[in-house]
Amino acid sequence: MTVQLSSDADLVATALGQAAARHFGGPARIEHLSRESGGASRQTWSFDAVVNGSRHELVLRRDPPAVETSGQSGALARATEFRVLQAAFRAGVRAPEVLFELDPRDGLGDAYVMRRIAGTAIARRLLRDPPYATARGLIVDQLGEILARIHAVNLKTLPPLARKEAADHIAGLRHQLDAMGYAKAVFELALSWLDRRKPAPISTPVLVHGDYRTGNYLADASGVTAILDWEGAHLGDPVEDLGWLCVKSWRFGAVDKPAGGFGSREELWTAYERAGGRHVDAVRARWWEIFGTVRWGVICHTQAWKHLSGGQKSMELAAIGRRAVETEFDLLQLLKQGT
Repeated sequence: MTVQLSSDADLVATALGQAAARHFGGPARIEHLSRESGGASRQTWSFDAVVNGSRHELVLRRDPPAVETSGQSGALARATEFRVLQAAFRAGVRAPEVLFELDPRDGLGDAYVMRRIAGTAIARRLLRDPPYATARGLIVDQLGEILARIHAVNLKTLPPLARKEAADHIAGLRHQLDAMGYAKAVFELALSWLDRRKPAPISTPVLVHGDYRTGNYLADASGVTAILDWEGAHLGDPVEDLGWLCVKSWRFGAVDKPAGGFGSREELWTAYERAGGRHVDAVRARWWEIFGTVRWGVICHTQAWKHLSGGQKSMELAAIGRRAVETEFDLLQLLKQGT
């Protein structure tokens, strides 16, 4: 799905022509440029670069104009995200192949270009449309296998990344709430519950994707084709990714299938362990799922606050804020079950 080109489309096309020419070694003609929908904090543009008679199907990732997002709420700087993706791809992870970064003379700020991969990230289609019927029976196993490979990426191949344990994440959410001057009884209750029961730090951290969920990967009729949105990558507990994938909001209506709307937690864990992932402790996984629910609720409020405070006017951000009440209901159910 695409949206109407923004007013800076000509600027984007010119800059991409310059950057593609440098990378591919010849004059580049930019065709089929379109801004993809989705992505409240960063822009994704799809385009073709025709160079010396060869067509390259590509994607641009950039920060929105005049909005600085790198480093906010733990989001990676664009150059760091590029190198994380590069390391993951080289390790055999189903991730887009990153090709080149743009530089200041291109006038687009921090941005990079990667190869375009077939598939859709729209959960409604994957969960309901006939072309994906076969894929629906494969996705859980594939997600478990891919995640095991992500967690096996050699840390020496990565750029410097922050290490975040459970206590760090709790402190981060409390800081975000304080920064907004926002207090909500359900979130405070949940954070206190999590703080009292937080798991001990793991001895050997792994590469954590940080936003591993339905909606952040591409899939076609054969299943998952690529894992997207690596801006939250960090070092930490591998179970964090497993818990986040199972948050109720990422089931998109298929609430009886916790693993992203496609299967059970146990199916996901089995596939993950079979592919070489560490043994999954159910209690630890439950903690991270509850944490993930709080995290999404705080993100919803933060996105709305950006709009309401006047910092970044966007109806998309405002609409995301409405979903916070869903997480409050989910949290009350989860905490009741966990007491």
